[in-house]
Amino acid sequence: MSAEKGSAFLLKIGDGAAVPAYTTVAGLRTTQLSINGDPVVITNKGSGGWRDLLPGAGVRSVSVSAAGVFTGSAAETTIRNHALSGRIDDYQLSFEGGERMEGRFLITRLDYAGDFNGERSYTLALESSGPVAAL
Repeated sequence: MSAEKGSAFLLKIGDGAAVPAYTTVAGLRTTQLSINGDPVVITNKGSGGWRDLLPGAGVRSVSVSAAGVFTGSAAETTIRNHALSGRIDDYQLSFEGGERMEGRFLITRLDYAGDFNGERSYTLALESSGPVAAL
């Protein structure tokens, strides 16, 4: 696998259609993805003191966090509206190599900040709701 530029790691939001078209969330400076698995431990006396896990069981989730400069884009407005309403919607993460991940996410946190004589910035956190597919 070759090195990739971080600027090509993009968060996109769906348009709400049955087959969504995605728009890049403008102004993002950083994007982070975490794939989480909460395993089911099946350790017993016959495990010889070693922990055993049940494959394919447990809770899996994907967490996304991002931070950027507010530009007033339509995608940023949609994100704010979804955060206020608690709406779950389609999102896509795309990478420089052409890989993508798609799924439905809930915005669990949206923070705005601004300094005197500086830009208005924001951070957001999303949590998956249902399966996330690697494409």
